[in-house]
Amino acid sequence: MDLTADNPLKRNRSATALSARNPRGSQGADGSTRGPQVNGASCGLPPPQLRGCAMPGGAETLDLPMWQGHSHLSRDGGRQRNAMAHLDAEVKEEWLREDLQFYFMNPCDKYRARNQIPWKLGLQILKIVMVTTQLIRFGLSNQLVVAFKEENTVAFKHLFLRGYSGTDEDDYSYSVYTQEDVYENIFFAINQYHHLKNLSVGTLGYAENEDNEIGLKVCKRHYKRGTMLPFNETLDIDSDIEIDCVHLALQDLSKNSQEWKNSPFFRLEFYRLLQVEISFHLKGIDLQTIHSRELPDCYIFQNTITFDNKAHSGKMKIYFDCEAKIEECKDLNISGSIQKNTQYVLIFDAFVIVICLASLILCTRSIVLALRLRKRFQTFFLEKYNRHVSNSNQWEFINGWYILVIISDLMTITGSILKMEIKAKNLTNYDLCSILLGTSTLFVWVGVIRYLGYFQTYNVLILTMQASLPKVLRFCACAGMIYLGYTFCGWIVLGPYHDKKYQQNGFPETDLQEFLKGCSSTDKCEKGPSAFLSCICCLRRERSDDHLALVS
Repeated sequence: MDLTADNPLKRNRSATALSARNPRGSQGADGSTRGPQVNGASCGLPPPQLRGCAMPGGAETLDLPMWQGHSHLSRDGGRQRNAMAHLDAEVKEEWLREDLQFYFMNPCDKYRARNQIPWKLGLQILKIVMVTTQLIRFGLSNQLVVAFKEENTVAFKHLFLRGYSGTDEDDYSYSVYTQEDVYENIFFAINQYHHLKNLSVGTLGYAENEDNEIGLKVCKRHYKRGTMLPFNETLDIDSDIEIDCVHLALQDLSKNSQEWKNSPFFRLEFYRLLQVEISFHLKGIDLQTIHSRELPDCYIFQNTITFDNKAHSGKMKIYFDCEAKIEECKDLNISGSIQKNTQYVLIFDAFVIVICLASLILCTRSIVLALRLRKRFQTFFLEKYNRHVSNSNQWEFINGWYILVIISDLMTITGSILKMEIKAKNLTNYDLCSILLGTSTLFVWVGVIRYLGYFQTYNVLILTMQASLPKVLRFCACAGMIYLGYTFCGWIVLGPYHDKKYQQNGFPETDLQEFLKGCSSTDKCEKGPSAFLSCICCLRRERSDDHLALVS
């Protein structure tokens, strides 16, 4: 079967290659060699002398001695060498043109031209499925980690903050206004820490602090010296700040509580007090991962309760900060099917790494071949036209989609290795792994746009986006300047007078959320007849005379 019959690239290259291999002529059916065509006639050069060569004029030459035809042979040989050089240049040009055409084809056209299977396209489709599945599985696991941290933070606020309502007042938890409330909140947190094992419903235990000690550390910051008499507007204060700390071990808390409560350390001089800070460490184990057939994580919670009196405005703000760190559990002994599930996940991650490595090798190879093709084109352009190729044409050989795929492959491989280490409980870098896997998945899905460009309908849209992108960026830059100017102006002019209310997650509460919260707490917004709902949802203006026109 002749494959070149339906393949123009192969047919042209085969004919050109045949001419290049036999530049002096073709061989006839009788085995004689026929020279290149000269005005439609063939001229052979059988040794040792010329025999009846048809000339351009049609006359036949006579048999001449060797010494008489030597100069004629030299001239004819030079002419043939020039013809061979010209033919060789044309062959190279034709090959270069075919290679350029083939390089800028899409995978479907390449398959039709040379029956080249689009391996990169198949790998990208497979990689999308694999990477997305991997990201979903890791996202569900990471969601449990984040939920465990947040739920423990809320539990700590209810355990160690006296009278905590469950909702933060602002960027702080809540505030107190009397000295008695300050003392009660400090002593309440210390007592709750002492009786933690009998109070908490979670898997919590005591942990060592920075000084390798178990217990609480209470520090207070205050001005070094000061005297204040507001009634006669007298103030004498040293602005240097002193820090005094005391460590309360569990053994000290087990003794009579009145001993440490009545110590001089807890006699606070509020007129020069800046803040009181209570810090302690706790340990916990996340057992909810067992339900997902994963090994549990061990946590260390670094908790800090801060009583802020820097403003001295009569309102002391109380902050609660919790920083959770994941550590490797020292001794895990869990029976069941968890270990087998972990092995399956590790095998799946290893397969993702192999797929990404294959995609990385193929895309790198394509870029290297493209650079070689660009070098050939630059050399040809310089030799034939005696000028250099423009930068814009040179950049046409650099396929940005391949670079995007290479970056995504590197990030996927790195993230998969981190995920395998996390799964084996050797590392705990959940955030870094999330960034790598999430960004790589984004790049993989964005890379699909390249293959949509092979369809004419989508190609028009993509070309429009490419042409309009610089103008859109310039518009965004101008609009951003206006927005930033308005933001700073509004912040300094209107910001201090805007009463902000924050939700439990720390974000400002909108007017709509406040309205819905108030509506849900009253009996006025209970479900009623449809007429009431239609009145609320579909408000209509009262009839007016706006539609009337005055005719004079």
